[in-house]
Amino acid sequence: MPQNKLLFTLFIGCIYLWANFAHASPSRYGGSLVLAVSSDPKTFNDIVSTDAYSGAITAMLFEGLTTADPFTLKVIPNLAKSWDVSTDGLQWTFHLREDVKWFDGASLSADDVVFTFNDLIYNPEIPSSSKDVLTINGKPLKVEKINEFTVRFTLPVKFAPFLRSMAQTIMPKHCLFDAVKQKKFSFTWGIDTPPTRIIGTGPFMLSEYHPGERLVFKRNPHYWKKSLQGDALPYLDKVIFMIIPETQAQLLKFIDGELDSTSVPGSDYPLLKPLEAGKNFHIYEAGANYDSNFVTFNQNSGTNPNTHRHFIDPEKLSWFTNLEFRRAIAHAIDKKKIIEILNNGFGLPQNGPMSPSSGFFYNPEVTLYDYNLDRARGILKQAGFKYYQGGQMLEDPQGHPVEFNLYTADAGTSGRVQMAAIIRSDLERLGMKVNLVPVEFNTLVNKLMSSFDWDMVMIGLTGGVEPHFGQNVWRSSGGLHLWNPRQVKHATDWEARMDEIYDQGAQEMDENKRKILYDEFQRIVADQLPVIYTVLNVDMYAVRNKFGNLKPTVNGGAFHNIEEIYIKK
Repeated sequence: MPQNKLLFTLFIGCIYLWANFAHASPSRYGGSLVLAVSSDPKTFNDIVSTDAYSGAITAMLFEGLTTADPFTLKVIPNLAKSWDVSTDGLQWTFHLREDVKWFDGASLSADDVVFTFNDLIYNPEIPSSSKDVLTINGKPLKVEKINEFTVRFTLPVKFAPFLRSMAQTIMPKHCLFDAVKQKKFSFTWGIDTPPTRIIGTGPFMLSEYHPGERLVFKRNPHYWKKSLQGDALPYLDKVIFMIIPETQAQLLKFIDGELDSTSVPGSDYPLLKPLEAGKNFHIYEAGANYDSNFVTFNQNSGTNPNTHRHFIDPEKLSWFTNLEFRRAIAHAIDKKKIIEILNNGFGLPQNGPMSPSSGFFYNPEVTLYDYNLDRARGILKQAGFKYYQGGQMLEDPQGHPVEFNLYTADAGTSGRVQMAAIIRSDLERLGMKVNLVPVEFNTLVNKLMSSFDWDMVMIGLTGGVEPHFGQNVWRSSGGLHLWNPRQVKHATDWEARMDEIYDQGAQEMDENKRKILYDEFQRIVADQLPVIYTVLNVDMYAVRNKFGNLKPTVNGGAFHNIEEIYIKK
C-alpha cells in the first residue's frame, strides 16, 4: 500500500475512534439504589405468594413470557421473543429467547415453562392464585414442549386476555422439581431460605436478607437485556430495600438522605415540596392509580351453618338490598371534601370500577352521584323511610331505627379510617346512626371472607388494565364478590348479566367488541351500586436527582425500568 494512502487510512481511523470516544457517555455502571418496603416478605416463592410485600420482592427476581409496556400498556415480548397464533385462536406457540440464563448459569428452556404450568400452577396440591385466572371454562391450558426453545399452549376455548396472562412468572425446573416430587414445594423458598438458593432470571439477585431490617439485591451478571447502545444491563450494583413499617418513618428517612425515593401521599406534599431544591430531589406526579377506595353493604342472605343464624339481621338486609337506599348513600359521599382534606387536592372522584389510567377499557360515561344530602333524604322518603325526633333520626318503613356498623382497617390503609369518619359524619346528617369500628386488617378480611359478620365496610381493591382479571370480584360465584360472595345461582338479574359479560368478554377476540361489553359492565356497577366508590389517589414519587434514565409511570412506578437506571457521574 502506498505510504500516503496508509497514512490517510490511519488518519480516518483515528478520527472515527475519536468521534466515538467524544460521544461516549461516562461509565454508567456501579452504585446502589436504596428504597423502603413496609413489611418483611412472607415468602420468596412467587407461585404461592399472595401478599403485596412478597410480590414487590419477587418482582425483582422472576419474569414472564410477556410483559406490558408501561407507557402504551400493550403486551410486548419478554422471555419469549415472539409468538404465533392459529387462525381459530386456540393454539399459541411461543419462541423463547435463547440467551436467558438463570442466576446459577443454567439456560432457560421450554422445560421450565412446561414445569411452571403443569407441575406448579395446575398442581391441585399447590395453592396458586394463578390457577383461577389460567383456568378457562373450568379447564386448564394444555402446555407442551415442541423443542428446547419452543412451547405450545392449547386453549379449551378462545381467551382474549391470554397474551396478557402470559406475564405469569416462570420458575426453574432444575431447582424445584425435587421439591414438587417430595410434595414440599408449598414450603420451598420460604424466608428462611439462604438467598443464594433463590434462583430467577431477573436483573437482580437476592444476596442478603436480614428480617426486620433490610433486603439486599446484587447485579445479575447473566441478565439477558441490553441497552439501546448495547450495554449489558443492569447498571446498578445493588438495590437495597430497608424494612420500615411506618410511612412517616420512611418519609423522615428520605428527608434525612437515608432513602433514595419515597412515595408521596397528597397529605405529605406540602411538607416535601418546599424541600426539593435544598434536599436535591424531585417529586414526580404519575397519575391516578388503580387502588380503589369504596364502601359496600352486606347483602348475604345466607345463614351460618354452625349457629343457624342469619349472617345479617333481616331488617338490615332489607335496607342494604334496596337500591334506593344505596343511591341515597352514594349522594351522601362528599368526594371533593375527601380529596381536599385528606389528599391536599391530589386525587379525583371515582365513579366506576376502573381507573382512567386503565386506558382503552375505561368508560367515563357512567352514572354520577353528586354530593347532595337533600336529594339523598328525598330518595329515602320515596323509598318509605321516615324521619322522627324532629327529622333528626331515620327509621325504615317497619319502624326500625337505621343503625349499623361501619368497619375498616385500623392502620396502613391510605387514610381509610379518616375517610370513613368523613362518610359517617354525612350519614349521621341523614339521620342514620353509624358506629365506626376500626379493626386489624386480618380481622376485617376474616369478616369479609369467612364469618360474613359485618354490616358496612370501607376497603379497597387493586385494579388494572385488563377487566377480565377482576372476575373474582364481579362474577356472582366469585370469592371476592364481597357484598354476596360465592353465589351458587345469581341473586339478581343484573348479576346474571355481569356473569354473561365476563363469559362473552373472555372469548371475544375483537378488542372493540370487548370494549362494548366492558363498558356495559362499568355502567351496571355504577347503576346498581354493589360497591360505592369514593376517590382515586394520585401516585407521586420523590426521587433523588442523581439517577439517569428515570421514567416514572402510574403503570410501573418510579423504577419500572430498574435495569436501565444508573447513577449520574
